[in-house]
Amino acid sequence: QVQLVESGGGSVQTGGSLRLSCAASGHSSRRDYMGWFRQAPGKEREGVAAITSTSSYQYYTDSVKGRFSISLDNDKMTLYLQMNNLQPEDSAVYYCAAGNWGLGTTILGQSAYNTWGQGTQVTVSS
Repeated sequence: QVQLVESGGGSVQTGGSLRLSCAASGHSSRRDYMGWFRQAPGKEREGVAAITSTSSYQYYTDSVKGRFSISLDNDKMTLYLQMNNLQPEDSAVYYCAAGNWGLGTTILGQSAYNTWGQGTQVTVSS
């Protein structure tokens, strides 16, 4: 079983940057891909970005393309999300997650993941 712990959240002003980290422990071979999700108050949790375990493919939701970058360091067993040009609408709790092929129908959908971290808060002020 993989355990995930996020860090790096905080408060920034519009246009600022943050880098989120997600440290994974446990059996790394049991995950085919990892992703970042976010949930703002009163809204559904949405997929932000995902990456395959070999880093061959990355996926982004439209609203973050060109601003966010997902990466995976398998040696450190750490997932990253570099967030640039942050906007107030990016404010949310950000979660990392791990999943295996065969779950869900889209890699940016919650049902594709079976392991979740506890979340880290990101607040962007105007």
